[in-house]
Amino acid sequence: MFVLAHLSDLHMASQPRLAELAGKRGLGFINWQRKRKYIHRLEILDALTRDLKIQTVDHIAVTGDLVNFSLADEYKRARAWLDRLGSAPDVTVIPGNHDIYVRGVEPSPAAYWGDYMRGDDASERFPFVRRRANVALIALCTGIPTGPFMATGRLGSAQLARLADVLSQTRGLFRIVLIHHPPRSPLSRYLRRLADAAELCRVLSERGAELLLHGHDHRRALVWLEGPGGSKIPAVGVPSASAAAPHGGEDSAGYNIIRIESDAAAWRCEMIGRQREPSGAITESGLQRLF
Repeated sequence: MFVLAHLSDLHMASQPRLAELAGKRGLGFINWQRKRKYIHRLEILDALTRDLKIQTVDHIAVTGDLVNFSLADEYKRARAWLDRLGSAPDVTVIPGNHDIYVRGVEPSPAAYWGDYMRGDDASERFPFVRRRANVALIALCTGIPTGPFMATGRLGSAQLARLADVLSQTRGLFRIVLIHHPPRSPLSRYLRRLADAAELCRVLSERGAELLLHGHDHRRALVWLEGPGGSKIPAVGVPSASAAAPHGGEDSAGYNIIRIESDAAAWRCEMIGRQREPSGAITESGLQRLF
């Protein structure tokens, strides 16, 4: 059995300097002061991290938005958190839109967290691949700088072409695609969608995958994508790892533990949710068999 923990959307925030408040950061800071600083709490993240550390897992996936404004101090704090969470070979990280919040910071996630964002072949190009036992972790990047009031993501044609090749090369393993933005979004989240989601779904329908994990929406989600030959691919989202309580359609802090087994006939995969209760306790929220 291979056991994977999945968490996302930490949103570690620091106080921007006055010179950093122009444009999108300024509007984001107003939103943080009015609402988001009461939702994303470091003490909640610390409690969730402690709970995860006492679980028995083989690997941890963090699917983006470790920081909030893409400030140097935030990247440093996220790096310290990663060092506490686990060693780079045991933790895989991908960036989200808040990790590449504005133009000019695109190199920063790799500069601070590069060893957590590197394939087995030492490649830092997306998608990178980490093989652990009979599992292939295939890491994508959808984070791009966007304008005010937008949180869209994009993979781009080059990354999608490489993804198609990687999915073919890893066929026979349990292929887990890691991505920040979900592959499907309702019209109400048009300005927060993955812009080339249709192209991603086309690659998956042609080449296949066993599981897709994402963050971004700050809520538990499960949708089934089309795979080759009428097969189905579960796409699973998790809440923010720092959310103090449910709010506006988003869930309180939580993460998933995914157990993967195989025999000569088929894969077996089940998912156990861990969730913060109103009392502050983090408890099991249910078990779901994906296949």
